[in-house]
Amino acid sequence: MAEIVFFDHKVRQNLQNVQPVSWCVPDIPHIALIGNFPPRRCGIATFTCDTRDALLMAEPAMTVDVYAMSDDAQGIHPACLRYINQDEPASYINAAQRINNSGAKLVWLQHEFGIFGGNDGEMVLALIEAVEIPVVITLHTLLEKPSANQRRIMDALIHKASMLIVMAQKGREILQRCYDVDPKSIKVIPHGIPDLPYMEPVNAKPKAGFEGREVILTFGLLSPEKGIDDMIEAMPRIVANCPNALYVVLGATHPNVVKHDGEALREALQTRSAQLGVQNHVLFIDAFVDLKLLTEYLQAADVYVTPYHNPDQITSGTLSYAVGLGKPVVSTGYVHAQELLSGGGGELVPFRDPNSLANAIINLLDDDDYRAAMASRAYKVGRTMTWPRYARAAINAFVPIVSAKSESANVINIAPRPVVGTAALQRMSDDTGMFQHSRFGVADRNHGYCIDDNARALALMSLSADIPAQLHAKLSHCYAAFIQHAWNPDIGVFRNFMHFERRWLEDAGSADSNGRTLWALSLAACRHSDPLIQEWANELYRESQPHIMVSCSPRALAFSVLAAAEMETNGLGQKNNLDTIRDGASDLLAKLDLVRCADWIWFEQGLAYDNCRLPEALLRAGELMNDKVMLARALEAMDWILRLQICDEGWFRPVGSESFHGQPYAKPVAFDQQPVEALAAIEGCIAAMTYDPRQKWLDYGQAAYAWFLGTNDLQLALADDVSGECSDGLTRDGVNANRGAESVLAWQMASRQILRLRAMSVTRGGVPAKA
Repeated sequence: MAEIVFFDHKVRQNLQNVQPVSWCVPDIPHIALIGNFPPRRCGIATFTCDTRDALLMAEPAMTVDVYAMSDDAQGIHPACLRYINQDEPASYINAAQRINNSGAKLVWLQHEFGIFGGNDGEMVLALIEAVEIPVVITLHTLLEKPSANQRRIMDALIHKASMLIVMAQKGREILQRCYDVDPKSIKVIPHGIPDLPYMEPVNAKPKAGFEGREVILTFGLLSPEKGIDDMIEAMPRIVANCPNALYVVLGATHPNVVKHDGEALREALQTRSAQLGVQNHVLFIDAFVDLKLLTEYLQAADVYVTPYHNPDQITSGTLSYAVGLGKPVVSTGYVHAQELLSGGGGELVPFRDPNSLANAIINLLDDDDYRAAMASRAYKVGRTMTWPRYARAAINAFVPIVSAKSESANVINIAPRPVVGTAALQRMSDDTGMFQHSRFGVADRNHGYCIDDNARALALMSLSADIPAQLHAKLSHCYAAFIQHAWNPDIGVFRNFMHFERRWLEDAGSADSNGRTLWALSLAACRHSDPLIQEWANELYRESQPHIMVSCSPRALAFSVLAAAEMETNGLGQKNNLDTIRDGASDLLAKLDLVRCADWIWFEQGLAYDNCRLPEALLRAGELMNDKVMLARALEAMDWILRLQICDEGWFRPVGSESFHGQPYAKPVAFDQQPVEALAAIEGCIAAMTYDPRQKWLDYGQAAYAWFLGTNDLQLALADDVSGECSDGLTRDGVNANRGAESVLAWQMASRQILRLRAMSVTRGGVPAKA
């Protein structure tokens, strides 16, 4: 089952007036993938093949029919039994009919003007007009100044497509500015790359035959626009400074170039190398290499260079692969290079400027620390672009398209989805508890543990019956023991921070951390599957709850109210619970009434973290107190904070931590965006839908969930299903590559709570039953 991402862009103009509608979320078991395919030798053929493999790896039950472009019926890849004769119009119509009869739910077309028949590849229009299912088109070339015929073709493609995929933000901008495309129809998914370990070049050079050389590499099909001539002109200066330098030009000549000019380009470049006296420092490898051999050459390179001539190039698979392996890059400033290298993984130089190329490469070869730092930044960026992430982003983009087409059901059909992996939980936990932070994917012992994260972890265990039983029991008791040890009965509070050596760093934690711990205990007492954990949590809750001081902190109030409401709802109440609910909710409502104004319906003059917890607590209290005014005020505040976090482009934009403690009544700052906010939004929507079963809460929640998977300001995924990992946030410069406890737990919980929200919407005609 594909992961489901379904939400209305801009979450509709007037959410309050949306009437309940019936809809379904179907699976995507079958798609038709059209493009070049091996044994054709070109970048799109490789891309289409890798895309097919990534889809099947992400969803093994999926059927992917590949329709490969071919000059004739010969030479078809064994995995591809369907082909389209490039220059035969009838072949395009036959392919469309075959797709219509195949049971496929969606067509995914890889488009580039040169791979289809007719003038500018116009024959493909007959195919897409004849298919009867939704069409998604990946644009590998996007011209700002197309010819009249190219513009005609693009307009037809845009008109037919349910979605256009581009691989760079510049592509989105061009589609909007030059082609008037609705931004809701555009999806940015960066070019996929293999997920391979980093290797120091010195360790890879012997196998590649480059031992003792300082290797500069370019790979890809050889053509005049690749700028190889500029690099050869730069080589004399590079060699004078680095006598062991070797420029490797890896790749066969482009088939279209060979067709018209034979190997004249390669021969001219070799001749020029000899004229400049650098023939022993320039190596041409005339081969179309497979991934294994390409990886060996890339790992052996000290510097990767793309001296391309075309400033408008929006996609370079070769550049993506190099960055993915952690290669420091020197590149001309074409569009894709500007975006991909903005995080410091490379240096940009002017077009057709051999001197600048030489200077940049010499600087890198001369400074080992500079080169190593650039390699580290490049590899970090590459982890956000792996093929599994690419496939998952594509699948999630397809689901709402197929949803909209489906007419077979009138309620949500929630199929099982893959269980989020537990590797991240195990990585971040030891026998003491859950570590606070990590460096990339490695737990950081320097920062030890905190009760906040162990409380979150216990809450996850209480709500996650899908975790394997043995692991579930081990982790549950580990987190519970941490919380038990944190209780300081002498002063009636929980400690928070613990050193790695198991020394408490304080006698009392913050009001917020104490409130969150009470909430975790209430969830364990009421919902954990282990009766022993339930009994322990109930007892510690009873012991600690009367002593926890009521705080003026809105979040501490909210956590305490949520804890007491959980216990009361499940019949585990005690006299202090009702007082906590009444007094805490009254304080929250007073704060809301004191601060709110016409365009600021909130409890504070500024925004902070876990924002949706405040109206969530009011909703839970309002239910138990049967206070309709409180419920109405809570829903109003919940709608305001959620609507505030939907950007103009239609996706979820969590209140960034840069907004914390800002100017009163200031609009939120976009960054740094953190996973805990997206989780709070999903759980806030669950609370809201309980009392107000309307579509808008599902839309909000779906948008918050999609944020984890790449529907966000940078179109980059933060979370991974297989490992259960989640990056620490979205910054102005990209994804924060660290994966700490708070973020991992937020993703683990969000991936489960979104199913609960979807299930609730099945009964949207009435109030859903409590989980």
